[in-house]
Amino acid sequence: MQEGLLLDAREEQAYRLLVGLSAARSGELAEVAELTRHEADEVLQRLQAKGLVAATEVDDPVFRPLPPDVALGTTLLRRQESLETARKTVAALSEEFRASASRRDAHHLVEVIVGATALRERLRDLQESAREEILWFCRANPLAMQGADNTEEYGALTRGVRYRAIYERALLETPGELDSIAEGVSWGEEARALPTLPVRLAIVDRSTAVCPLVRDDELGIGEPTAAVISRGQLLDALLALFESHWEQATPVKLQRGNSEETEGLDDNERFLLSLLVAGVPDKSIASQLGISRRTVQRRLDRMMALAGVDTRTGLAFQAAKRGWI
Repeated sequence: MQEGLLLDAREEQAYRLLVGLSAARSGELAEVAELTRHEADEVLQRLQAKGLVAATEVDDPVFRPLPPDVALGTTLLRRQESLETARKTVAALSEEFRASASRRDAHHLVEVIVGATALRERLRDLQESAREEILWFCRANPLAMQGADNTEEYGALTRGVRYRAIYERALLETPGELDSIAEGVSWGEEARALPTLPVRLAIVDRSTAVCPLVRDDELGIGEPTAAVISRGQLLDALLALFESHWEQATPVKLQRGNSEETEGLDDNERFLLSLLVAGVPDKSIASQLGISRRTVQRRLDRMMALAGVDTRTGLAFQAAKRGWI
């Protein structure tokens, strides 16, 4: 009999014929089933052992069928219990296998890149392959790529990739950096600023992160190294880190060059206000705008009067409330 079957084909045929006959001797069954007498005796013995037939006489007994649900119900129940036990065993073994595979293949989740050139090329490749979103922590003194060198950003923005960048305040004060940031914003980048950032970081499509491994106080020692991190809990932690800082960061509006005004503010004043709220000192603001510090103060005084406040803190609050930045 094929393993796993309650009845083989011959047993099932014999039982069905016996049900039709109501009762039969071995010879009668052999005749209707086209079996030899020996084959009929064997199949009836097997059916009797399974509780599906009963013999009523000793010599040349008459066999009568018994209800199959009674005879086979217990067997089916035992098999169901056995299958459930086997299912639980397979599930437990599968969980052990996945846990072991995860530990065994953990090194595939993190790749280490050595050298500024290799790091720069990887950042460019990731941006060119991006389809949805790129997240940046941009600290001062970039390791591999200055803002002006990141031309891949414009191509990604043109494809519809969302860029969200948080800039460290010291980077905003670096000569030339604001111009490149303003260029990115004009293409659609969403920029914000914080006084400091914990790490340098780039995350592409929420599936791959690049995080340099060199501390700032060790930048001059050897080649820079970075970790390329794939999906896993480490990447989830980096995403959570970015989102928490994004919520705290100040929006940076750097559009300049048109005559549109908002509540009496021209574009240069909105630009000045954006730098002020980001924490850029007057000296750096004056340098970026090409004006004197006295002019910076005069323009701030005018905006405070317009906002109805007499402090820079009040001006920053009103600017956010009124949507000036």
